[in-house]
Amino acid sequence: MNILIVDDDPLICRLLTRQLRDLSLEQVHVCHQASDALAWLAEHPETGLVFCDLQMPELDGIEFIRHLSGMTYGGALVLISGEEDPRLLHSARRLARAHGLNVPGALQKPIDRTQLAQLIPLCSAASAQTGTRGARIPHTRDDLLHALEQRQIVNHYQPKVTFQKGAVVGVEALARWQHPQLGLVGADHFIPLAEACGLIDPLFRQILQQALQDARRWHANGHPLHVAVNVSAKNLHTLDLPDLIASETAAAGLPLSCLTLEITESHLIEDLQTTLDILTRLHLKRIKLSIDDFGTGHSSLAQLRDIPFSELKLDRSFVHGAAHDPARRSILNASLKMAAQLGMRTVAEGVEDQSDWDYLYQAGCDLAQGWLIARAMPEDALSAWLEQWPQQRQALLGL
Repeated sequence: MNILIVDDDPLICRLLTRQLRDLSLEQVHVCHQASDALAWLAEHPETGLVFCDLQMPELDGIEFIRHLSGMTYGGALVLISGEEDPRLLHSARRLARAHGLNVPGALQKPIDRTQLAQLIPLCSAASAQTGTRGARIPHTRDDLLHALEQRQIVNHYQPKVTFQKGAVVGVEALARWQHPQLGLVGADHFIPLAEACGLIDPLFRQILQQALQDARRWHANGHPLHVAVNVSAKNLHTLDLPDLIASETAAAGLPLSCLTLEITESHLIEDLQTTLDILTRLHLKRIKLSIDDFGTGHSSLAQLRDIPFSELKLDRSFVHGAAHDPARRSILNASLKMAAQLGMRTVAEGVEDQSDWDYLYQAGCDLAQGWLIARAMPEDALSAWLEQWPQQRQALLGL
């Protein structure tokens, strides 16, 4: 993997180059000016990883992000900074992701070897997943309709485990498009299309049916896992949605209590009257409601007051790195305390390393979800993961 370091400090560049080579990463190039880095990337588009400092002369790191996005760079970007306020690095990371760039992590100077070593596999994965960037992503209604008819939309599942004992209690269904030419296409590339062209309802129904069928097999094999399915705001417009979900769950031979619907809270402001009608009826049917990506949208407190949620999902942007970030810790602690007072179960998504786990465990969070436990996987891989999890669990809990 080709790696580019962009930093005007020669000492930092030498130290980071040495650290990378200690990790057997030899193809490292250095640019001390962002403008030189952009020119180098134009000639080396295969570059898989870029480290970029925020504070640089001429073009700073924020300007570099803007130009990098314009180049449709498809590799991983790691932001580094020596600024005292960690919120600056967090803001820059959010900005880069808003530009569509892959930002697996960020590092505060001086760069810690252990954190760097933990970040490199995430960078390699992020770079590998960008093979479709720059290629033609299917973007027409006919493309998606054909995918639904041919059953090309498949579910991958990411486990959820308890912090206290590491018990596997459920999975989240994450939709993927198994495209015959482009391979596995992420949901971000087709969910907005489905919402825009009126196919979000049949898409949701297909994802739900598949998740329930898979859950029935797990239950029959002695794994009574709960399954969580994401619901778009565009699905919350039909008043008979609770009856449809109840019918599909009954057809799968499962109790409604094994199903959780995850709703992104930033979407709930659309047609509040209909949304309240649907979600309240779902709650009456004993279907669990989860407020997803909590804290990343707006009107969160009003929604917690008005809608009968039973679960609060803490967004990855607040979870990962909280052990080393006072601002994230403050937000997490306040969210966990509020959820406890409201009688809501809490799920931390984005648990990616031992420090994330240890902090959330001590803070009293209920469930963990993230790459430290497992990445999202096809249904046929879940059984093998369940068999090996007890050993991984012992190491994680220090047993």
